[in-house]
This record gives sequence, C-alpha cells and structure tokens, in this order.
Amino acid sequence: MSLIETQGVGVSLGSRQILRDVNLSIRSREIVTVVGPNGSGKTTLLKILIGAQAPSEGAVLRQAGLKIGYVPQRLAIDQAMPLTVSRWLSLSGAYSEVKHLEIAEQVGISNLLSQQMASLSGGEFQRALLAHALLVRPDLLVLDEPTQGLDQPAVASFYRLIEGVRADFDCAVLMVSHDLHVVMRSSDHVICLNGHV
Repeated sequence: MSLIETQGVGVSLGSRQILRDVNLSIRSREIVTVVGPNGSGKTTLLKILIGAQAPSEGAVLRQAGLKIGYVPQRLAIDQAMPLTVSRWLSLSGAYSEVKHLEIAEQVGISNLLSQQMASLSGGEFQRALLAHALLVRPDLLVLDEPTQGLDQPAVASFYRLIEGVRADFDCAVLMVSHDLHVVMRSSDHVICLNGHV
C-alpha cells in the first residue's frame, strides 16, 4: 500500500502551468528521488505532497495518520538571533530532552547541541534540520535539495546517513536532488520531472 499518492496533479499560476498530470506513488521504506531542471516544478511538487500547497487539479491521497518530516531547501537563520542547536530541536514541540539527545546522536550532531545554528557548517546545518524533521518519527521523510552547497565528501556522507535513517526509522524517503550520479546509487526509484513525470 502507498504511503502517499498523486493522481493527475496539476498546478497553474495564472496562465503558466507548473505541473500537469503528475501521477506518482511512494511506498513504505522506499527512497525516491525527484530530479529535473530548475523551474521544472520539483519544489512545488514537494509542497503539494506535504500539504503546504493545494493542487489546481487532481488529488493527493495520504495514508491515514501519515507523519511527514520535512527538510526545506533553505532556512534563513538571523545571525543576530541566539539559537543553539538544542533550542532549535526544542522548537519542534513537546519532545523530551532525552529524545533530542537520541536523535542528535543518530544524525551525528550530539557534540554541536550548544553551538549556534548560524555558526554551523553546511553539512552540520543540514544534519540539524534533519534531526528536527526526525523528531516526529516520520513515516515519510521529505528533503528538498538537502546537499545543495555541500562538497563531495559531505554529499556522500549525507546520503549514507539517509540510508541509515531509512533503516533506523523504518520510513520512506522522498528527496529532490541535482546529484544524479549519487542518487542513482542511493535511490530505489528516480523520477524525472519537467512539468510532468
């Protein structure tokens, strides 16, 4: 059974059609990667899947009680705002400090909990965003360009981490990526999107 499925999904902004007749299905424990050129609708598709945007046409079917963890493409943190990694994790809701420590350990940031979010390297920042998304113990983890701006060793390390997350959390993973050579090794399915699948 699918965790989430789209049926004929389309999105129009004025006279411009961003997505048309998109049909896809993500099953439990799959790693699915969406690739495509800039402006092809990848981020729009993720927004529709997580419920942040409604499609202009078609439907999104979600398994009852589906929990989704989301890692955005970018998150701007004001340099002047004192926000430690520990505080960032506590913003996720009523999860215990023990839970924060457990997740931080799993994604390799337990030594960074007292660090300011604004001072983290690109790879550390992405791991902090990932830890935040994992606190809900998602059935589906959605990542939008999680390795953008990372060097090759950090990219390879992040994809190994995602494979471990799938095993440890027993979740499906949907991500958008430009790293086609890496995602081919790390994904069960690769979807090419350019307005449609």
